[in-house]
Amino acid sequence: MKNVSSGCYKKPTADTRNNWVTMMFKTKCLYNCFQKQSHIDTCTEAFRDLERFGFKFGHFGFAGNHVHFPVNIPKRYSVQDAEIMLKSRSAKKMFERHPGFRKRYPRGGFWSGYEHYESTGIIDLEKSTAYCRSQQQRHGVIVVDDR
Repeated sequence: MKNVSSGCYKKPTADTRNNWVTMMFKTKCLYNCFQKQSHIDTCTEAFRDLERFGFKFGHFGFAGNHVHFPVNIPKRYSVQDAEIMLKSRSAKKMFERHPGFRKRYPRGGFWSGYEHYESTGIIDLEKSTAYCRSQQQRHGVIVVDDR
């Protein structure tokens, strides 16, 4: 009888798993904090800071008092951990760049405790992106360009 080996198995070097999730974060007390372009840019920049940890983002849809966005969460983070990282980083950056938010949120809580997320496959990613892009029209929000 011959001893046959199938060869060695190599692990993929990159994460091949699809973990796209569409998230929605609401501001605390539903204040309309995203009616100025500078606030939207600051929040988007804070989310994009987490790309160095392996997060990938789709289109951000800001609608006055909430934001929708698809995110590909790296496999080493749970959805809950990712939510905590996203909310804390963005709140910190909003308070640093816009000191007036401290008057509205004296305890430092920018995001509400409400959480909504749903799994988004590659097929549904286009639908999710289209939904996120339509947020300003859907809610009738006019964004002031104050940059």
